[in-house]
Amino acid sequence: MIRKIIDKLLGKSGAPSGKTAIPQGRRVEIPASEHGIDPALLDDRAVKVVGTLQQAGYEAYIVGGAVRDLLVGRRPKDFDVATNATPEQVKSLFRRAFIIGRRFRIVHVVFGRGREHEVIEVSTFRAYMDASAAEQVEGNEKTAKGEMAGKSHVVDASGRVLRDNVWGPQIEDAARRDFTINAMYYDPATQVVVDYHGGLKDLRAQTLRMIGDPATRYREDPVRILRVVRFAAKLGFKLEAKTEKPLREMLGLLANVPASRMFDEMIKLLQTGHALASLEQIRRFGLDKGVFPVLDAVLRQAAPGSVREKFLNLALADTDRRVGEGKPVAPSFLLACMLWHDVQEGWQRLKDGGEHPTPALAQAIDAAFDARIGDISGRGKLATDMREIWMMQPRFERRGGSQAYGLVDQPRFRAGFDFLRLRADIGEVPVELAEWWEDFSLGSDEEREALVQSVKDAPRPKRSRAPRRERAAEPAAVDAAPTETADAEGAGEDVVVGESGETTAPRKRRRRRRKPAGGAAPVAE
Repeated sequence: MIRKIIDKLLGKSGAPSGKTAIPQGRRVEIPASEHGIDPALLDDRAVKVVGTLQQAGYEAYIVGGAVRDLLVGRRPKDFDVATNATPEQVKSLFRRAFIIGRRFRIVHVVFGRGREHEVIEVSTFRAYMDASAAEQVEGNEKTAKGEMAGKSHVVDASGRVLRDNVWGPQIEDAARRDFTINAMYYDPATQVVVDYHGGLKDLRAQTLRMIGDPATRYREDPVRILRVVRFAAKLGFKLEAKTEKPLREMLGLLANVPASRMFDEMIKLLQTGHALASLEQIRRFGLDKGVFPVLDAVLRQAAPGSVREKFLNLALADTDRRVGEGKPVAPSFLLACMLWHDVQEGWQRLKDGGEHPTPALAQAIDAAFDARIGDISGRGKLATDMREIWMMQPRFERRGGSQAYGLVDQPRFRAGFDFLRLRADIGEVPVELAEWWEDFSLGSDEEREALVQSVKDAPRPKRSRAPRRERAAEPAAVDAAPTETADAEGAGEDVVVGESGETTAPRKRRRRRRKPAGGAAPVAE
């Protein structure tokens, strides 16, 4: 006690220089008989990466969320590996391996090619460093790139870690992870789970508990606030009291996180397979105002009981269903749903102003994207996919032979059709239209021909015409040629009404005649 008082008076820390008091864990090895992980759920390529590192004399384990999912009997979507080998040492062991990242240097080991390729992410054990011992810079990852060059441990003015590439032992690597349930290591060779912080106990108690002092950990990386919300929604776990207590007062730290990273975190929240539960958690912790600009705007305009709210809930429920069925989900589709009514309103305004429907829709899309998404990483790909989904919508109303066949062959047809189906579910378009396209997309050649013919045979609604004044003794225009009749339908005269209400002579529209069959010259007017 006396030594601690003297150290405090002299401004000394009880921890070694350059290190904070590490949240002490104790290594516990849990055998297969106790943890019950099914080896059949493992990914062969992840096991191969671990085996290759171990054969080279390094420690290596499957780590993090993959272990958490394996312990509850779920096959993980991604498999990450942690090792005491440096990134350069890892890269040297694999034919297709790439060192990526500045903030955290990791290695991507790539298997396969094209759409079937798989990436196993390999990270090196990191030391648990004290933020006060790190080099501090003004700004963030983008604005302080020059100052961070050549440095391995950097924080910003609020203590947020901008760079952390100091290697250390496994016990410290476990301590610097966020939640106890994400700080376990699994060795597929021995089938042993290594647990330093009671992660298995918390997993079975369905509790989210932060390792170390929660306020300090939120300052190190404010995105952990969002991870709390995401895991609470995804896993249905309760938050430990100490983990939850500082959460609201730390929300202001999110303002320092780059917009692109916040955008990615929002997408993760809504694509957990529990999007509706995520919205409840977002509202519960006050993240529905001032945190995610896109989501703020959508929730603000989606009043209870409104068409927007119904459409958003249907889109989120559809996303949850696809995740639950193991089907892929694309952020572009969900964002297209979230911003559709912004696009629709702008589109209608432009059409009302006299703009042609197609360019009006393109302009409305640009305006909505600029206003809501802005300049973020990956904008180009998102914009392309969202634009294709939106631009398909008016094309679905045109079901002529060549148009129908051309549309169904589009690479993004399925996404566009799923979007149409959601619109039909809220009564925005006829249900019959969505059913026709579903039948057409799944039908045989004969069935498709019959569907196209059914559209041709269906009676067309009559077009309303403006009332016509009785013809004068001498007509002002030559009768249209027979080949022009269909095109001229509905393109009649504009009746001019005088101030007293009587009709005056109509203004005739000049028609451009088509060339008659056989190449004869058009009749002069």
